Amino acid sequence: MRGRLYLVGIPVGALLLTVVWAAPGRRPPVLELGDLTSVVEPGEELSGGTTTVTDPGRNAFGRSLMNMDRARWPEFHAGKKVFGRDWNDTRTGPVIVGPLFSAASCMTCHVKDGRGRPPASPAQAPESIVFQLTAPEGRGPHPVYGEQLDLHAVDGRTAEGSVEVDYDEVRGEFATGEDYALLRPRYRFKDLSQGPLGEKTPFSPRVAPANFGLGLLEAIPEDTLLALADPDDADHDGISGRPNQVLDVAEQRTKTGRFGWKANQPSLQQQVAHALVADMGLTTALFPKEQGHDAAAAPGGPEVTPEELERLVFYMRLVAAPKRRDWDAPPVLRGKAVFRAIGCSGCHVSTAFETGTVPGFPELSGQKIHPYTDLLLHDMGEGLADGRKDGLATGQEWRTPPLWGLGHQEAVNGHTRLLHDGRARNAEEAVLWHGGEAASAQERYVRLRREDREALLAFLKSL
Repeated sequence: MRGRLYLVGIPVGALLLTVVWAAPGRRPPVLELGDLTSVVEPGEELSGGTTTVTDPGRNAFGRSLMNMDRARWPEFHAGKKVFGRDWNDTRTGPVIVGPLFSAASCMTCHVKDGRGRPPASPAQAPESIVFQLTAPEGRGPHPVYGEQLDLHAVDGRTAEGSVEVDYDEVRGEFATGEDYALLRPRYRFKDLSQGPLGEKTPFSPRVAPANFGLGLLEAIPEDTLLALADPDDADHDGISGRPNQVLDVAEQRTKTGRFGWKANQPSLQQQVAHALVADMGLTTALFPKEQGHDAAAAPGGPEVTPEELERLVFYMRLVAAPKRRDWDAPPVLRGKAVFRAIGCSGCHVSTAFETGTVPGFPELSGQKIHPYTDLLLHDMGEGLADGRKDGLATGQEWRTPPLWGLGHQEAVNGHTRLLHDGRARNAEEAVLWHGGEAASAQERYVRLRREDREALLAFLKSL
């Protein structure tokens, strides 16, 4: 849509939405896809291969692998107990959280092993979203507040600050004439205990991602991921995914990243240990020093014992991906064809991966899985940029998030918020926020007939 932009303040409940309205102009032509269709592929409903669980309810994300030996159940539930522990509750052990932290338990952010959400209004305190920081010059942790702004404190300390969120409404129009509206977040940092962050400080709001299927993602052979990379866009399709290269702390060498919103962690163990110290102020042998403005090594050694960390990683590795629903319904099959036709599968790879051999974990080995990701970095444009570099990732690059389980999110977590900061209220808004390498796919989506847009959304809901 083309035309002038107008700013209008509209009160909605506790919010004052600043509406960015593009005056109607010449619409792009409607994209006609004809009799496009797809067929049911054998086993595509089993997102995690034979590890897949069937649970359409609130516990769809928290089950153990379907093929896990019963002898492993005690160890799995021991890890789940660590996952659910409130480290600020004396009934579960000594209070060792913090003293500066963002959450007191894994479950605080990853409710039922699912996705977090941003505050709905300035009056709501952040719960399942964190605010990562970088030095004003763009590299390394913030010189005063460290890698993350800690909104909570214990032991008589003062939290590092608080954050309020407002939203600007951005409106647009589909080629078929219907209007749509997106929310662009604005953040205000308040009560900063150590003074201002600095005007040019990059920060990145990040909601908690879902936890299921992580062991399978770790089991995808590195060569498979590297074969998908096309950093120079040699095939001229406008997509130039590349792997992040990050430090493996345990091995002290650079490896391909696969976990985190910017693929900044190379292994599940490091992802878990980093979350413990960054989000909860809990040290481990891997990260023995706390973070924040008064960071120090924990006296007496790591606060989370090697045994507790091992149990937690064991649990995270064996949480299963849920089975798809309605995968063979005609609208879903049409939506799958649309998904591929407009270019979504260029990053959200629709072909199956086969996991490698995982020592000690036969359940994860040799599985045919459908996570709908390439785990690579892609430039998503200025609209989603946080300006914060992370490893090789630029301020506009993000790892392709897996789409499996998308249709279960509302049942599990009671919301459908998506993207790294949760700004998208549903899958359609997430598509409409795509830019950069995904701009052409987004433009094609805007040009689709309403029936094809609905079919594509039905396909996403089936995942």
